[in-house]
Amino acid sequence: MSTLTAILIATAAGSVLSLLLAALLAFSARPSWVPVLVSYAIGALLGASLLEVLPEAVEMGGDVQTVAKALLGGILLFFLLEKLVLWRHCHDEVCEAHGGHGHAHDHGRSGLMITVGDTFHNFVDGVIIAGAFLVDFRLGVVTALAIIAHEIPQEIGDFLILLHSGYSRTQALLLNFLTAVATLVGALVGYFSLSALEGWTPALLGLAAASMLYVALSDLIPGLHKRAEIGATLQQMVLIGLGVGTVALVGYLIGHTH
Repeated sequence: MSTLTAILIATAAGSVLSLLLAALLAFSARPSWVPVLVSYAIGALLGASLLEVLPEAVEMGGDVQTVAKALLGGILLFFLLEKLVLWRHCHDEVCEAHGGHGHAHDHGRSGLMITVGDTFHNFVDGVIIAGAFLVDFRLGVVTALAIIAHEIPQEIGDFLILLHSGYSRTQALLLNFLTAVATLVGALVGYFSLSALEGWTPALLGLAAASMLYVALSDLIPGLHKRAEIGATLQQMVLIGLGVGTVALVGYLIGHTH
């Protein structure tokens, strides 16, 4: 088996497995579950960005300033992108941001943010998988399995966010499929021009982390404050903790298999 074939099989298998497991949950979940499970998605986003993506970016680049600048630039970029989405909706109808009607969803803003961010993240995942296979076949397999393990809870969280943003389940599945294609694109680009892209990887990871943090802190957490009673707050805290814990546990188990 050629190295390129192994890279393509690993990235395709990882994307398909993640999507299938996430879709299984999304298509079986009741609509009433979504607001509750958004708390879990918040925890998974915070955990993935702060415990995995940012440390990996610093480790790969060895330059905290570069990663910090990418993170800051990413937050400002997603702020501007969200403003553009709001501007479009405010011209079409009474804008909720201007005290208009209140919807259960957010006109797709969170879904748009997370889709853009996941495209960056999945592209970088593909580059990383390709680089590992180019170094050593066994390292490539281990790296691909590690990324798959991280992708599964991330994809589940993404589905919940897309549903929360007002997308239908079919639309959510299609969007996640399109972002998954970025992994294959990243793997191909990485295989053919890894040396040229290597210096950009930490910055791309910084942008991916920025999207996760922006969605969690700007779009999702404010919605939790609508339920201020102690019982709901405790439930939210537990679910956020479970989301963070899932990412931390996966990272711990993978770290001890190396």
